[in-house]
Amino acid sequence: MKKISDLRDEIDLWRNLEKRITDSLELAQLDDPALQAELETEIASIQADLHKMELSTLLGGKYDRGNALLTINTGEGGTDAQDWAAMLERMYLRWAERRGFATEILDSTEGEEAGIKTVSIAVNGPYAYGYLRAEKGVHRLVRLSPFDSAHRRHTSFAQVEVLPEAVQEDPMVIINPEDLKIDIYRSSGAGGQNVQKNSTAVRITHLPTGLVVSCQNERSQLQNRENAMRVLRARLLDIAQQAADKNVADLRGVYQKAEWGSQIRSYVLHPYQMVKDHRTEYEVGNSQSVLDGDLDGFIEAYLRMPKNG
Repeated sequence: MKKISDLRDEIDLWRNLEKRITDSLELAQLDDPALQAELETEIASIQADLHKMELSTLLGGKYDRGNALLTINTGEGGTDAQDWAAMLERMYLRWAERRGFATEILDSTEGEEAGIKTVSIAVNGPYAYGYLRAEKGVHRLVRLSPFDSAHRRHTSFAQVEVLPEAVQEDPMVIINPEDLKIDIYRSSGAGGQNVQKNSTAVRITHLPTGLVVSCQNERSQLQNRENAMRVLRARLLDIAQQAADKNVADLRGVYQKAEWGSQIRSYVLHPYQMVKDHRTEYEVGNSQSVLDGDLDGFIEAYLRMPKNG
């Protein structure tokens, strides 16, 4: 029934676009100068919507239509890398806001001096996973370090992992409660009034696979447990997908250490400004606009690569 509903919604979108085109053609045939400005606006809107819908036809993977779980892990670079991870978190939250996607931070661990060590974000919306899978891999930042007293140029790395969110009824993910070890502990916070006096953080270990997930962001132990289970289901789905077809690249992509030579994209803030994707050769000269969430050009270039078409 869900598949039928999704297909019906998609058909309605195409039919609505077809009607808008027909109506615009009829207005154009009236050859009324007073309608020209209105027609130009509508045609530009139709072209933009058509471009988006055409791009969605490249998202034909089994899980492309669904929600995504995005995790950012700090790589090499010390405090600079932790700050870089926080910059990436902001970038993806801004991108999701532009797309109208809902986001929820499931778990986050702060850095010692600045930034974050790791963060997991649920991104909910149509084709969230299909678009975000273009982002999985190592991201490299080159800039003058604000944490270096000599203000020298530093290179930092962060690993971005993107998984499709597994729905509870997905037949590929069956979790036996007896296979889970659940630990409850106190959340680590910034201290002061924010410190948790009660044990609300949850760590779940899936004994058959050894997978460990944790969540401490919510004040409710129950909510933390539900969020940890969401992440666990996504990781188990990843494993199941790999086992189902070992000849197909797994959903996370080939794991690469977050270090020199392994990056999929470089963000250069000094001595010049440029963001370049090393898989597609797509690049932008305005680094700040990209860090503010303007990622669509990179995502589209990736989706149009022959292996993704």
